[in-house]
Amino acid sequence: MRGRAALGGDAQARRGGAVRSLFRTKPVDRIVAEGGRGEGGELKRSMSLLQLTLFSVGATLGTGIFVVLGEAVPKAGPAVVLAFVLAAVTALFSALSYAELAGTIPVSGSSYSYAYATLGELVAWVCGWCLLLEYAVSVSAVAVGWGSYLNEFLDKAFHVTMPAAVSNSPGDSGGVVNLPAVAVVLIATLLLLRGTSESATANTIMVFLKIGVLVFFCAVAFTAFRGGNLTPFAPMGWAGISAAGSKVFFSYIGFDAASTAGEEARNPRRDLPLAIVLSLAIVTAVYVLVGLAAVAAMEWTDFELSGSEASLARVLDEASGRSWPSMVLSLGAVVAIASVVLTVMYGQTRILFAMSRDGLVPAVFQRVSPRRSVPVANTVIVAAFISVLAALIPLGRLVDATSIGTLFAFALVSAGVIVLRRTRPDLPRGFRTPFYPLTPLLGIGFCVYLMVGLGSVTWLVFLLWTVAGLAAYFLYGRRHSRLASIAPGGAAGDAPGAGKEPS
Repeated sequence: MRGRAALGGDAQARRGGAVRSLFRTKPVDRIVAEGGRGEGGELKRSMSLLQLTLFSVGATLGTGIFVVLGEAVPKAGPAVVLAFVLAAVTALFSALSYAELAGTIPVSGSSYSYAYATLGELVAWVCGWCLLLEYAVSVSAVAVGWGSYLNEFLDKAFHVTMPAAVSNSPGDSGGVVNLPAVAVVLIATLLLLRGTSESATANTIMVFLKIGVLVFFCAVAFTAFRGGNLTPFAPMGWAGISAAGSKVFFSYIGFDAASTAGEEARNPRRDLPLAIVLSLAIVTAVYVLVGLAAVAAMEWTDFELSGSEASLARVLDEASGRSWPSMVLSLGAVVAIASVVLTVMYGQTRILFAMSRDGLVPAVFQRVSPRRSVPVANTVIVAAFISVLAALIPLGRLVDATSIGTLFAFALVSAGVIVLRRTRPDLPRGFRTPFYPLTPLLGIGFCVYLMVGLGSVTWLVFLLWTVAGLAAYFLYGRRHSRLASIAPGGAAGDAPGAGKEPS
């Protein structure tokens, strides 16, 4: 009896150890110490505060205004302006949490690395897996919108359009394969392969162009300002504003892009938090101004008929009665939306870099070119995957799938702030979230609220993606985890010269 009891106790202990190993945390000191290093070379610290801020602005500004406005206005009417504010408040709470963790754990993995340090390996894996969905699908969605504006420009300037079969996705107005979407992904890939400094310079130019184009849009649209277009202001009530807020949250995805550059920033502890907060402020101001100009210039019921991808160009057509303003807008969008593709692709490659360094994805993703100081194979693989999505999947389905994965990751970052404040209050922090713990708790609450507002099909896709991710973790990630090999039995282990991290 005692022998069987002992055997049962041993089995129970093994099961308990196996469960604990799923939530082992990686010491912050170890995460920071490993920063920048990969197989074959190191990432180079070359990005200034301005470049980091514009990286986040480049990844964010344009995604919603150029692509999603036509889908959000029919849900909320003129109150789409409040929908942008609702999404901005949600993003702000998450941004403040991102700012604290980016200044505390300045590495490339963004919320994946933050979750690994605070919530454990399994949660970090799920977060990283959701980020793969967020980044890959958001790039694909923007690439689809880029093709629409390219067609708009060609039509206005040269009275020619690309055939629907090669410019639309399957199931979308006779589309077979979206070749323009593939083309913009390839352009971004070539820039990324040239080096981080070169990519940042190209992005800076494109962001200034993008802001100039949107200022031009407002200047023209406000000449057709009609107060009657703003009444009734909220025809669908709060439910419509909330539904539109869930939709336009997609337009705030990307403000965290600076946090993926933690290992290539010159002064990460100071610059990363500033870049995140500054970029969100710039983007929100532009979104509200452009949204107001759009709904005041064109009857909100006409947005549903104008087509979602190039809705701003339609507003200018109606506001000015001429074709050249929308031609200028379309040309600017063709160049400017490319910056979103560039910066978000950059973010995805750096998150995969961090996951590969931890052994959770294959080593090919952390191989750095000694000559270019960039992960070449990683970038090429990501570009190929995104190209397939952009070529074959319609825009609307991409937007919602991106939003739910992003909201989930943002909620985990807010939770991570609370955990790290309790477990490692001694860590140096370049920024501290104000009104703690209210701010991160509100961040979690707003994210959950907007997730609930998304449709059942979106939730089904999210759940299927999560199940696939869990299967990948147990079949590959858990077996190859470097933290497990460093700390048998699930303990986190110590970094050289560091105190033990609670797990």
